Amino acid sequence: QVQLVESGGGLVQAGGSLRLSCAAAGRTFSSYAMGWFRQAPGKEREFVAAISAGGVPTAYADSVKGRFTISRDNAKNTVYLQMNSLKPEDTAIYYCAARRITFSGILSYWTGRNEYDYWGQGTQVTVSS
Repeated sequence: QVQLVESGGGLVQAGGSLRLSCAAAGRTFSSYAMGWFRQAPGKEREFVAAISAGGVPTAYADSVKGRFTISRDNAKNTVYLQMNSLKPEDTAIYYCAARRITFSGILSYWTGRNEYDYWGQGTQVTVSS
């Protein structure tokens, strides 16, 4: 089991940047593929970015491709989401998620919210116009 805690959210003007962090409690962080999702008011939770347990490959939603970067530091049990060129439509609660993998899945990522086993509590990102 792993516990996830997000941080780094806040209020930023359009065009600005934020870096979200998700710290995982546990000694087997490298056994988890990780993902970031977001949920805006009145909308379903949607995929943002994913990263394999090994760090590559990665995947992005079309709406954030070229602006957001997901990365991980297995030594620090942390996954990051660097968000640049933020837009008002990026406003949402951002959640990180973890999926336990077997050795054969070390280079796999997942984009469906039902494919993840553990979730953080979320961090609010608000982008003003």
